[in-house]
Amino acid sequence: MTDFAKLPYARPEYEQVAQQYQTLIAALKNADDPLTAVKAALAISQLNSDVVSQQMLAYIRFSVNTLDKFYEAENDYWNEFGPKYDEFTTAYYQALVDSPYRQALRQELPETLFEMAENQIKTFSAAVIPLLQENNKISNQYSTLIAAAQIEFDGQTYNISQLGKLRNDPDRDIRRRATAATTQWFVDHETEFDTIYDQLVQIRTKIAHQLGYRDYAAMSFDFMNRFDYDEADVANYRETIRQKVVPIVNKLMARQQTRLGLDNLAFYDEGYNFPSGNALPQGTPEELVAKANEMYHEMSPETGKFFQMMVDDHNLDLLSHHGKQGGGYCEFLPKFKTPFIFANFNGTSGDVDVLTHEAGHAFQTFMAQNIKAWECIFPTNEAAEIFSMSMEFIAYPWMPKFFGEQTTKYKFEHLSSALIFLPYGVLVDHFQTEVYQHPDWTPAERKATWRRLEKMYLPSRDYSDDPDLDRGIYWYRQGHIFEAPFYYIDYTLAQVVAFQFWKRFEVDHDPQAWSDYLAMAKAGGSLSFNQLVALGHLQSPFKDGALDDVLTAIDQNLASVPESALQ
Repeated sequence: MTDFAKLPYARPEYEQVAQQYQTLIAALKNADDPLTAVKAALAISQLNSDVVSQQMLAYIRFSVNTLDKFYEAENDYWNEFGPKYDEFTTAYYQALVDSPYRQALRQELPETLFEMAENQIKTFSAAVIPLLQENNKISNQYSTLIAAAQIEFDGQTYNISQLGKLRNDPDRDIRRRATAATTQWFVDHETEFDTIYDQLVQIRTKIAHQLGYRDYAAMSFDFMNRFDYDEADVANYRETIRQKVVPIVNKLMARQQTRLGLDNLAFYDEGYNFPSGNALPQGTPEELVAKANEMYHEMSPETGKFFQMMVDDHNLDLLSHHGKQGGGYCEFLPKFKTPFIFANFNGTSGDVDVLTHEAGHAFQTFMAQNIKAWECIFPTNEAAEIFSMSMEFIAYPWMPKFFGEQTTKYKFEHLSSALIFLPYGVLVDHFQTEVYQHPDWTPAERKATWRRLEKMYLPSRDYSDDPDLDRGIYWYRQGHIFEAPFYYIDYTLAQVVAFQFWKRFEVDHDPQAWSDYLAMAKAGGSLSFNQLVALGHLQSPFKDGALDDVLTAIDQNLASVPESALQ
């Protein structure tokens, strides 16, 4: 491995790379024996790996510092040329699925690659390249706008991530005012957000129509490689969450209101769980990373080796600063066989969550790095999130390292917030489905729809002190809606599966649980979502009754924690 800062970046010479693709794709198409076909396919896969690694490296370095003019220009380049490279990938996929030597190719490459190939062929055409380029350009305007946020509060200037800590301050007035300041920033930029999103909806709708889909919502199932479930399955799943999870969430919210001694639980109170304050990690960012390193060495030989590499090679960028994009993510650069974790520490328990969640992603790719098709190292999105969310629970025995005497509070908040997230997660998906099924809606109609669905899935949410949120603009801050449409229900599907691992590790103390998690990590994207779930001896969220046992166990676990431990 190599220090991440020293990984070489070089913008590919498009014409040269194009010639390489054309030569290799022709070799695959014209192969007159299985060996030649396999050799050509593996060479194309390596070329794909090289190109996408440079694209990822440019994006990472730009997201770390959007003020860097060099990587801003490189990011612009990839926004323009990324779809052009996708054209070669699609041509490769077409040759792959058309090859008479498909049986031999399948012995070298994962079956899921062929399913991805078929979906890519359906969801890409050279004719939509200008639209894809425009989509990238407009989407980038959103991330740049968020990254540039400067919010004045009590004489200091914050970005959105930094202000997040104050939105959970023990002082209710500070929570209220910090939340109001954040909302006001979005109101001040409301026209920009509406314009950006309207343009994105129109562009994506044109893409879907040109490719023969009813709308972008329908297209998303192929585009997101949802191999083994459909729109009806997702709609039924959303309804299951509404019926079975929302009542438990309402009960938790009522308990929180009582615990805090409030007449009403306002929106700005939701993130503040305990009268003495939320559990906070103990230590500097450097100390938290050192504790995480200790944890992963104690967890297993595999995780110890993995995290030591992350530390030694500086594959962690965790501190928030001006010009850095918001949020957090994990990427895997296949050419260099290295994961990278990006985050914005803000002094809350979320800092520890990053070190478990994103490390779960990174560990999975580390275990699956030798899968020959780079596209199949990461699983599909909903499957990939299983590893991150499950790792958060697997790490529970080590939480005293980070939280000391506040560990009970942390675990109660973490488990309950994971459950509370489910209705919000399906709300985001339902909202996007409605929007793309009604692409001609005005901004006002979109906001009204968000608020209507919010009341359906989050009936306890109280915006009485914030008329702007009450008219439906909260979704502006959900970057996935702008930048990664329909990548959100994935978190909820994975969370339901992760809850099963929580039960096996924490409640059942199942000795088979770790080996199942490890087997799934190694399989990575070589299996579909439901296949991975089956490999891990888990139940698909789409199966009737799949939530029942874990919901009962979670409800009982949370109820067993006395209020005296949460003060």
